[in-house]
Amino acid sequence: MEAISVPAPQFAELRTDFADGVFQAGCPSRTVLDHITSKWGVLILAALSEGEQRWSELRRRAEGISEKMLAQTLKTLERDGLVLRKARPVIPPRVDYSLTDRGYELTALLVPLVTWAYDNADEILKGQR
Repeated sequence: MEAISVPAPQFAELRTDFADGVFQAGCPSRTVLDHITSKWGVLILAALSEGEQRWSELRRRAEGISEKMLAQTLKTLERDGLVLRKARPVIPPRVDYSLTDRGYELTALLVPLVTWAYDNADEILKGQR
């Protein structure tokens, strides 16, 4: 019987300033993390990583999101400087959403996490049964 080689776990190294920062209850990064890792925040950011989209397109992409939740999520991400809202002066009114430079910087890190979750979801959920 052939021995199976199991790779050693790879530990992520946190920056040394995190010890007095991100783990502290009052750290502002916790608020930002809450916004970008919320169920809908992640999906909206991932959708916008593919380019500018209209409200209705985002609503279809994030299946199951209510109008209220979409509005709230977009407003929060816009306030955080991650999403840009462009109202077009046309009839009927048209509003387009896109990522800011900071939003694109974030999604370059976030999309691989979303991909990992998608690739591993079935196996993880099987293990819960």
